[in-house]
Amino acid sequence: MAIFSVYVVNKAGGLIYQLDNQNPRSETEKTFSYPLDFVLKVHDERVLVSFGQRDSIRVGHAVLSINGIDVNGRYTADGKEVLEFLGNPSNYPLSIRFGRPRLTSNEKLMLASMFHSLFAIGSQLSPEPGSSGIEMLETDTFKLHCFQTLTGIKFMVLSDPRQAGIDALLRKIYELYSDFALKNPFYSLEMPIRCELFDQNLKAALEIAEKAGTFGPSS
Repeated sequence: MAIFSVYVVNKAGGLIYQLDNQNPRSETEKTFSYPLDFVLKVHDERVLVSFGQRDSIRVGHAVLSINGIDVNGRYTADGKEVLEFLGNPSNYPLSIRFGRPRLTSNEKLMLASMFHSLFAIGSQLSPEPGSSGIEMLETDTFKLHCFQTLTGIKFMVLSDPRQAGIDALLRKIYELYSDFALKNPFYSLEMPIRCELFDQNLKAALEIAEKAGTFGPSS
């Protein structure tokens, strides 16, 4: 069982909190000699495989790390330009980790806003008055669960399709939000959530939910 990430969206559709809990992406790390047997190009500030495939590495996969050093966009964490570094024969042999591209902060903001719009559309399309909107979206690789409060705040959890107890977990997250964010006199509903106690208790709640498969009453 796995819980991949948590999103909190305000009533205007702005992303005010996001936590990546587990990485569900398939990643492959291999040692290569020069030259590489596929073509890499920069697209949307990421270094992606544009031609050639081998083993579990596919077109569209991104370079995630080189020799254990994370890659952030076009550069490694220690400041090297990825394509320039990989184009130098003297740097080989080297280890490269490939996988699906990671979402950037701007992409997460955009996707949260898009879901907010889809939620509103779903409510309007419902043949029943007072529809609660989208509560769950299911795919073959994950489920998206959504709980909207009376004030319009949306709590979203992306999980493994087999993970149980997400409804109770969503309400637990709302409880933590009420206890650690709303009780802060300097916090407003539209502001990003920046609270260490909320972070700590949320991570603990996710860990309990994953291990149990369900989320029981809090102690």
